[in-house]
Amino acid sequence: MFRKTTLALTAAASMLVSTAGIAVGQTKDIVDTAVEAGSFETLVAAVQAADLVETLKGEGPFTVFAPTDEAFAALPEGTVDSLLLPENRDQLVSILTYHVVPGKVMSTDLMDDMEAETVQGASVTIDLDDGVMVENATVTTADIEASNGVIHVIDTVILPEG
Repeated sequence: MFRKTTLALTAAASMLVSTAGIAVGQTKDIVDTAVEAGSFETLVAAVQAADLVETLKGEGPFTVFAPTDEAFAALPEGTVDSLLLPENRDQLVSILTYHVVPGKVMSTDLMDDMEAETVQGASVTIDLDDGVMVENATVTTADIEASNGVIHVIDTVILPEG
């Protein structure tokens, strides 16, 4: 009886290890990770409207400070609808690329008051005095790894100056 139980446990453990290996090998890219999370529907719609899907599915690596749907909802009424209009695409691209830093920056790589240059061209300031802040946004969940980078969830849409 003991031998059968041991063999069964060994077989089950082998299946778990091989399944875990498959899951690690099939990590989703940044866009698919955001879609699967379910709390970034507005961000995904904006990325689609800005024609940035293929870029964020690209090789990367990218670090994305991803505002939640609640963060977008906190913008003044009509802002998101206006940004999604084709005539405002350049402004939308500017805002979205302000949330992306080239390279894979994990939370352990952050230093207080560091500046990180965004894909948009301007820099964001990271503050570690009271939790992790990117400009005026709080990082609520860090280090969500994707096949082509990492996502840090933020509670506010950060806007470039101008």
